Amino acid sequence: MTTTDLTAMSGLELMRWVQTERPTDIPSIGRLLGMRFDEVDHGRIVISLDTRPDFANPLGTVHGGIAATLLDSVMGCAVHTTLPAGTGYTTLELKVNYIRAARTEGQTLTAEGTVIHAGRRVATAEGKVLDEKGKLIAHATTTCMIF
Repeated sequence: MTTTDLTAMSGLELMRWVQTERPTDIPSIGRLLGMRFDEVDHGRIVISLDTRPDFANPLGTVHGGIAATLLDSVMGCAVHTTLPAGTGYTTLELKVNYIRAARTEGQTLTAEGTVIHAGRRVATAEGKVLDEKGKLIAHATTTCMIF
């Protein structure tokens, strides 16, 4: 089990720790879906994953919830990078626009989230998911409450 005091880290430090340590002993949606933290900067996160048959919707393409989860993750984590230690946040609103379907056969999806505004009580961010050819799968905006 991880002995690192995660509550003592700033949001940026925590996201960089997740990127470098890739903790496997902490249950998370990232672990469940196989997310990789590819880039971590102040106000910006890039996460990728490889699709698999378990991600299929009834039509046989990647379920929209996978893209929505990627978007919620990159935008929320981007907001998190702007926060000091001991400060939390939660998603208040998530608006996703789906552009095209993704295949389930090991296609790499890459999501980028960028903070638009980080205030004292509210933050906003935008995100996009691209396939391995750089084609837009979905894009979104979020509003997060800071507490």
